[in-house]
Amino acid sequence: MSDARIEAGGWIDVSVTVRDGMPHWPGDPPVVIERVMDIARGDDCTVSHLDMGAHTGTHMDAPVHFIHGARGLETMPLEATVGEARVVEITDRHEITVDELRPYELHPGERILFRTLNSTRCWTAGHFVEDFVYISEPAARHLAEVGVQTVGVDYLSVGGYFVDGAAIHRILLDAGIWIIEGLDLSSVGAGRYELICLPVRMHESDGAPARAIVRPITR
Repeated sequence: MSDARIEAGGWIDVSVTVRDGMPHWPGDPPVVIERVMDIARGDDCTVSHLDMGAHTGTHMDAPVHFIHGARGLETMPLEATVGEARVVEITDRHEITVDELRPYELHPGERILFRTLNSTRCWTAGHFVEDFVYISEPAARHLAEVGVQTVGVDYLSVGGYFVDGAAIHRILLDAGIWIIEGLDLSSVGAGRYELICLPVRMHESDGAPARAIVRPITR
């Protein structure tokens, strides 16, 4: 089931809940959450041990994730993920294409979140979905040429599972675009929103879990 929900003040939580055994990218560490202390067992307090990869659930990628010697996520300026964002609805069931992006007339510095079939299909599957909608290589180059500031996608990678996802990451990261992955936009339609997405601040991190919320801009 979807985790997206509307909070007081009109904020919509577009993060996925981190759960023990949740789907993760094949080859990445699985998610294991274990109660090492528990009031129910007579301990003074409840403490959990968390074991997972940095690219679990809703998370962000740093340049160093695919570019040797590049910056870690702790160097990200807050303005990259705090401010106005545009949710762009994608109808293609396989990939995000340049033809579908051109009518939106994207602008330099924009924060763009892509709502695809992934939001209503992948997060309810209960397992890793291999054929998720991803950013095609030409579309990634278009985003880089436009000079958008931030790109968010609604599953675990901007690049596909069966295609060269590494190349798509490098195109975006080389262009200085910050990447949010693992959003759940099932409760969000196309339009303008306030965005707050803050990754955990970890030293020289290639990625980090994040909490992301949006609120419609009505003015």
